[in-house]
Amino acid sequence: MVVFQFPPFAGSSAVQRTLRFVQHLPANGWMPIVLTAKPTAYEQTAVDLLPEIPADVAVHRAFGLDTRKHLAIAGRYPGFLARPDRWVSWVIGAVPMALQIVRRERPHALWSTYPIASAHLTAGLIHRLTGLPWIADFRDPMAQEGYPADPATWQAFHRIEKAAIENAACSVFTTPGAAREYSRRYPASAEKICVIENGFDEHSFAGLSEHGGPLQPGMVTLLHSGVVYPSERDPTHLFEALGRLKRAAPAVAEKLRLCFRASSHDNLLRQLAQQNGVEAQVECLPALPYREALAEMMRADALLVLQASNCNDQIPAKIYEYFRSGRPLVGLTDPKGDTAHVLASMGSKYVAPLDRPELILAMLETLMRDAAAGQLQVPPPTRIGDYSRSAQARRLAERLDLAHSASLR
Repeated sequence: MVVFQFPPFAGSSAVQRTLRFVQHLPANGWMPIVLTAKPTAYEQTAVDLLPEIPADVAVHRAFGLDTRKHLAIAGRYPGFLARPDRWVSWVIGAVPMALQIVRRERPHALWSTYPIASAHLTAGLIHRLTGLPWIADFRDPMAQEGYPADPATWQAFHRIEKAAIENAACSVFTTPGAAREYSRRYPASAEKICVIENGFDEHSFAGLSEHGGPLQPGMVTLLHSGVVYPSERDPTHLFEALGRLKRAAPAVAEKLRLCFRASSHDNLLRQLAQQNGVEAQVECLPALPYREALAEMMRADALLVLQASNCNDQIPAKIYEYFRSGRPLVGLTDPKGDTAHVLASMGSKYVAPLDRPELILAMLETLMRDAAAGQLQVPPPTRIGDYSRSAQARRLAERLDLAHSASLR
C-alpha cells in the first residue's frame, strides 16, 4: 500500500481512509504492507493515531523531503523540484524500498492513493517494474479545469492520472460524479472504474456517546470541523446570511453559535465576522486530537458542511463521521452536486446553495425554529451503517481479489 499521508501525518482527513483500510483488510483476507514517508517529510505531525496502526502490519518509511521546507532558498525553489508535488523526492527513496519489499514478501497486489500525486507516480513505476496488479485509489479527480493552476504541474498530473487509469487493474473514486467524469475522459477504461466511498470507523466512536452534554447549554451550536478552503468551501455568503439574521431577528441570532474547529483560515473567518457584525456569534477553535474532535461532533447541536459547485464531483470525507455522530446535518452546497445528493439520501432538510445568502438565511431560520421546538432532524439510524469503514474495506478486498485472480490467468 503506497501512501504518503499515514500516521503520524496530520492536517488532512485523507489519512483516515488508508488507516481504516489497513485495519479492516485483514478480516477480508488481505494483509497490508505499508510503504510511506519518514515523518520529516510531513508539514504537520500528530501522534494520536499511531497506536491505531495494527501491531502486525509492517510499515516501511522511505526518505523524502518537502521541497518548500527543505530545499527552498529565501522561500524560493525551482518548479521542477515540486512537480507533481512538493514531495516528489520521496519517489527516489520509495521505489528502491518497494522493490526490496516485493523481492522479500512476494505481495499479490499493489494499491496507491491520491491526493499526493507522487504516490501514484511511485506505484506506476513499481507496477511497471514488477507486474503487480495495481489498484489506483484516486478518491477525487486529479487534473481538473484550472487545477493545478501551473500549466507544467497540470501536465504532470494529467500524465500520472492517464497512466494510472490505463495501466491499473481498477481505478477507485469516492463519488459517483468523479467516476462518471473519468469514465467520460477515458472511455476505453470505463469498465475498470468504480466507487468506494469514504466512511466512518465504528471503533473510533466507541464510548463517545457518553461524553458530556451540549457544547454550549442554552445555545444552538453549529459546528464546522476541519479546513475551510476560501474557494472550495467559501463561507462568505454564510456570514452575510448570519448578519442578515442578526439584523432581522437579533434575539434568534444571539442563540446561534457558529464554531469553526481547525479551519486553517481563522483570520479570514474573523474578518468576515467583523464585516458582517457577527463577532459574538462566531468562534475559531484550534485543532483537537482525532477522538476529541469526534466527541465534539457528537455534542454539537448541528454539523455544517461547505462545498462549492466547482467540487460537485467530491464529497468532504468528514461528512461520513457527521453521519455517524447522529447529529442534524446542515449543508451549504450546489443542489446538483454529489454532496447535496448524499445529504438528501440521509433525509437532511437543512440544505441551501453555498452562494445564495437569502436561501441560507431561510435555512438558518428553519434550523432555529426546529431547535426551539426540540424537533431538529437527524440522520436515519438504519442508513448510517452503509457508510462504515468495514463495509468499504470489504468492497476494496473484492476488487483486490478480482485483480489478483486476473493476474493469474
